[in-house]
Amino acid sequence: MNVSDLLASSASQSSASNSTTSKTDAAIDSLNDTYNNFLLLLTKQLQNQDPLNPMDTAQFTQQLVGFSQVEQQIKTNQNLESLASQFQAASAGAALSYLGKDALITSDTTTLANGQAAWGYSLPNAAGDVTLEVRDASNRTVFTADGQKAAGDHVFTWDGKDTNGNTMPSGVYHLVVTATDAGGNAITPTMTVQEMINGVDFSGTTPQIITTSGSRDLSTIRAILNG
Repeated sequence: MNVSDLLASSASQSSASNSTTSKTDAAIDSLNDTYNNFLLLLTKQLQNQDPLNPMDTAQFTQQLVGFSQVEQQIKTNQNLESLASQFQAASAGAALSYLGKDALITSDTTTLANGQAAWGYSLPNAAGDVTLEVRDASNRTVFTADGQKAAGDHVFTWDGKDTNGNTMPSGVYHLVVTATDAGGNAITPTMTVQEMINGVDFSGTTPQIITTSGSRDLSTIRAILNG
């Protein structure tokens, strides 16, 4: 193995550490081992070089620069790992502070309870036609109605009865808003629901807030509505 092979091996292991930040310590150990091997190989090459055709010192310098670049890359990974840990800790603290509070959440899913469920939807511009469909957990449409066509924020409150007037069981339902402009072009609404945050799930890489209708990423919270 020559000097270039040693450096390539170290760089490869450093690159692999990018995909799993917890490997940065191992990458540093590998780099140190590779650097020691480089010095050993360099010493051997100098001892056995042809006096009439000495090795080019520019090559040594290039190899040393390469080691420095790999080391810097590993240190950058360590800094990013530290920042990620701090961000996760801050996110966890924020999530816990929301427990028991009502929140406005970006979602099309909420819970029908006590004969009532409500959704908010916002249209970026005026629509020519708006259809609202309430669907159950099996994605079956149980109720349809015409929606508001004006641009801006709207609230739809459902009384829990299907299109035939039958009372639907309490549970999780989602709202589908289909909107088109005067020219028949689709309009994409923004959907929100208001729910109380009952818990926080830390089992994943980022905290998940838990409400009666399920769990969602912390980033879906648009506002906390009570102190």
